[in-house]
Amino acid sequence: MAKKIVETPLMRQYVEMKGKHPDAILLFRVGDFYETFSDDAIVASEILGITLTRRANGSAQYVELAGFPHHALDSYLPKLVRAGKRVAICEQLEDPKLTKKLVKRGITELVTPGVAVSDTVLNHRENNFVAAVHFTRSAAIGVAFLDISTGEFFAAEGDADYVDKLINNFSPKEVLVERGNRRLLEEKFSGKLLSFELDDWIFTDDAAGDRLLKQFATSSLKGFGVHGMHASIVAAGAILHYLDITNHTQTGHITKLTRVEEGTYVRLDKFTVRNLELVEPLCEDGRSLLQILDRTVTPMGARLMRRWLLFPLTDVKAINARLDVVEGFMRYPDERTLLKEGLEQAGDMERVISKVAVGRVSPRELVQLRDALRAVAPIKAMCMQSATTALRSIGEQLNPCECIRDRIAREIVDDAPAALNRGVVVRPGVDAELDELREIAYQGKDYLMKVQQREIEATGIPSLKIGYNNVFGYYIEVTNTHKAKVPQEWIRKQTLVNAERYITQELKEYEEKILGAQDRIAIIETRIFTDLVSAVSEYIPAIQLDAHMLARLDVLSAFTRVALENHYNRPVVDDSLVIEFNEARHPVIEKQLPASEPYISNSVSLSNDATQIMMITGPNMSGKSALLRQTALNVIMAQTGCFVAAESARVGLVDKVFTRVGASDNISLGESTFMVEMNEAASILNNMSERSLILFDELGRGTSTYDGISIAWAIVEHIHEHAGMHPKTLFATHYHELNDMEASYPRIANYNVSVKDIGGKVVFMRKLQRGGSEHSFGIHVARLAGMPKSIVERATHVLHLLEASNRRDDIGKEITSPAVEGGMQLSFFQLDDPVLSQIRDEILTLDINNLTPMAALNKLHDIRSIITGKA
Repeated sequence: MAKKIVETPLMRQYVEMKGKHPDAILLFRVGDFYETFSDDAIVASEILGITLTRRANGSAQYVELAGFPHHALDSYLPKLVRAGKRVAICEQLEDPKLTKKLVKRGITELVTPGVAVSDTVLNHRENNFVAAVHFTRSAAIGVAFLDISTGEFFAAEGDADYVDKLINNFSPKEVLVERGNRRLLEEKFSGKLLSFELDDWIFTDDAAGDRLLKQFATSSLKGFGVHGMHASIVAAGAILHYLDITNHTQTGHITKLTRVEEGTYVRLDKFTVRNLELVEPLCEDGRSLLQILDRTVTPMGARLMRRWLLFPLTDVKAINARLDVVEGFMRYPDERTLLKEGLEQAGDMERVISKVAVGRVSPRELVQLRDALRAVAPIKAMCMQSATTALRSIGEQLNPCECIRDRIAREIVDDAPAALNRGVVVRPGVDAELDELREIAYQGKDYLMKVQQREIEATGIPSLKIGYNNVFGYYIEVTNTHKAKVPQEWIRKQTLVNAERYITQELKEYEEKILGAQDRIAIIETRIFTDLVSAVSEYIPAIQLDAHMLARLDVLSAFTRVALENHYNRPVVDDSLVIEFNEARHPVIEKQLPASEPYISNSVSLSNDATQIMMITGPNMSGKSALLRQTALNVIMAQTGCFVAAESARVGLVDKVFTRVGASDNISLGESTFMVEMNEAASILNNMSERSLILFDELGRGTSTYDGISIAWAIVEHIHEHAGMHPKTLFATHYHELNDMEASYPRIANYNVSVKDIGGKVVFMRKLQRGGSEHSFGIHVARLAGMPKSIVERATHVLHLLEASNRRDDIGKEITSPAVEGGMQLSFFQLDDPVLSQIRDEILTLDINNLTPMAALNKLHDIRSIITGKA
């Protein structure tokens, strides 16, 4: 393909630029268009929906071409990046009008999914992280995360399971690995990751350490708490090298590296985050916990709330500090109102100050920053006067930055444009020359009239007038009648029939000024604006801290609003091993119910020494799953610093929340429901601790009844007995046989979600009560679902026979007894027909647990062939 396009000077220049980033789509500026060529054009046309054409290219015959107007870059660039493409932008570096040769061009920016600062690419309510993963010869894996749009930089180190959890929760848009390790990345970590390989020298201690020290201008990394964490240091250094490679060299806003310690946050693995629908609903019309709680008014607050929900705290003091602030806001509505009004003025201070650092801030964004800093002062005063210690601590860290705030106010107009040279940027009075040039440029006619009137009065020539032509510019025209009154210093330039035209030194100077005024205005405004941006950059650390503090206040005030609206209450969070919820509710489901239908609350009490395992039975649709999930969600809310959906609550610190709920088949990978269940259950049993909260919902449904009961029994027994841990567990099941465990294991208690059979109809009470349930009411649920009456009646008859049977050998004979009137007789176990016997043999020999989807389809085809052959 390369040979085909190297034929013209322009194409040779294109190939040179493309060679610098061969894996990126190159947007090549040609006049007023960005053009793509060859393979890039084919890909771009498909993603962007633009026309793919061909152009003649010398002896190479043709080259594919697809382009769009340069002013449409903000529309098309995000589409390419969101499609997972890296995009190199090649600009014209000189004015084509000023050169007769081929215009100089150069790559000014490389935009990748993980490295973007443009508003059109970024989601304002989510971070945009790029990650780097460093594999070592030991079990330790280093990982780092950077959001260049905010300057947030994190590093961690641990085993594959821990790093997988971090990657899942940080959700990086791009993952960097050492060349040759892409396959290892895919093997170690789940999920679809967009990866990019870097040279091996980047992933070395020396290269990474030197780059980090250069970034932070320090002699060591001890101050960041990562000293000795070699794997994570290498990962962090690799990200900074990647910024250099992608031409993102202005990184003054990346001022610190934050260590993510494993014991600092509640462990939420990918199954738990997904199953509990913390940040994303499982179905399109569903709602996540984040959607219920997120009442933030700033983008930076929304991003922080998302991270808080994914990383709940395990520090009692820090949790209660957050709860104290929420409680304080509830007591003082005036403070809450003042804060909300101030935060609405703050906007996205975090990303604006980052744009200052990378040199991409606009005049309008500087005005937004000015308004944000104006909002800091009253918020600081409110915090300092608060009776809440945590609020006073936040107030002490807020800095209104009056000097730079006032300078922005003095120098930039209130209605500043979105870009330089697109309107007036600098206020009058800032620069005398600029004011004079504006008067000349925008009030030239008035200036000339003043000059004309002054000269009339000075010379006594009433008919004197000032004009302009393209030959010698501005002139003074005097009729021959008054020619004798013309001052000697005037220079005659043209003689007419009845008049003479003169020029003066003043008019020549004015002409030079007015002709160059616009260009000069642009130069002066750019200089003043650049100087101002440089001055603002000195305040980056202080303004970043302000942004972080305002984001915290935004999240906590949002927690307050949602608590007041939804009647949440403050939990008692302590170091105990007890979880108690009095009349708790599911925070998401209760918001989706009709206004006339109240949510039925339930109380739950768990402890390591008393009721460790609640064995919950009851039919489908009765509320077992909601009970499990609401318990976990309220624990997470409490340890995030939010009030909970309960009348009262006590939460002894939980360090890990595990869930095994729902049928999350991974059919595309050939894994059955049962295999997925066992994988997730194994992960729980291998990682649980005494402070873990474990949720099992219908474990063992993917296999036979007797296998399922046996496995469920063994798992519950292991959780009860293993190593004295006694992790608190909610176990919802259809297997009523598990109720027998209560008699043998002291910390297992049976509960059921009450259901009443009234006149043959099931009424779901949705209330938890002591004791096991003897019936699943599955047939009643089938009736509610609209199952044909004959099938429901036949199922009822079979159920009665099965319940009456004590010997498995008799089941077949009993099931094949005559059906109730109006029903059908089913004969599954007495197969006299040889074809049906052959089908039975085919099914009995199947290894269902290890059967892939494709093999299952093939076997079904074989069985159909047997039946078809009979016909």
